[in-house]
Amino acid sequence: MRIDQLVLAVAGTVVLLSALLAWLVSPAWLLLTAFVGLNLLQSAFTGFCPLALILKKMGVSPGQAFS
Repeated sequence: MRIDQLVLAVAGTVVLLSALLAWLVSPAWLLLTAFVGLNLLQSAFTGFCPLALILKKMGVSPGQAFS
């Protein structure tokens, strides 16, 4: 999986998890959903993605594929 695919997978997982937590625990978890959505939106316009930077620092190269 490439970094861009990994970023989308993590974002989707966090959104689904926070929506589930909002339903089961507290609506305040929707703030996490909003944070992820806003981060994806700003990333679309600026090209800056904090998770991609973290993954690069962990040694995942942009074109690296995982099996």
